[in-house]
Amino acid sequence: MCFMRVITGSARGRRLETLEGEDVRPTTDRIKEAVFSIIQFETEGRNFLDLFAGSGQMGIEALSRGAKSASFVDNAKKSLETVKRNLKATKLENSAKVFAMDFHSFLSMNSQRFDIAFLDPPYRTGMLQDALELVPEAMNDTGVIIAENPLDEEILSNYGDFVLDRQYRYGKIKITTFRHKDFQR
Repeated sequence: MCFMRVITGSARGRRLETLEGEDVRPTTDRIKEAVFSIIQFETEGRNFLDLFAGSGQMGIEALSRGAKSASFVDNAKKSLETVKRNLKATKLENSAKVFAMDFHSFLSMNSQRFDIAFLDPPYRTGMLQDALELVPEAMNDTGVIIAENPLDEEILSNYGDFVLDRQYRYGKIKITTFRHKDFQR
């Protein structure tokens, strides 16, 4: 079994269980630090969506940094069990909701609005592009959508009213932020 740690905040230093196997690719600490550096002043008091939750480490990091709530969505039973164990270990379960369903089903039934959405689906499956089409409807206009994907996977420069804000490259991975066209920085 592999472990990662919460970087900062109320659960700083706590170990998080991650998943193993060929289908799983946890976000590295380097990428996690980069993402939270990008949104460092936008996390506290906000609603966070961890759409392809895996171990839940991104949503847990957001909660540890003061996010008001985090919704964890995954359709893999092992992932959801890991998210629940990690939430319990960090004592952050009271601010979390865990949804056992695929992203499409969740976004179809969801009525909550989010300030930050993190999308890191399995690479090169088309899921990222499909999710990016749907997520803007669940976002507050002042929110940010963050996508993690390989450099060679194409994404558009706008989805709904959310347009490409910035792209960051980390080795073979890129992080892309999208913001509402009326709230560009």
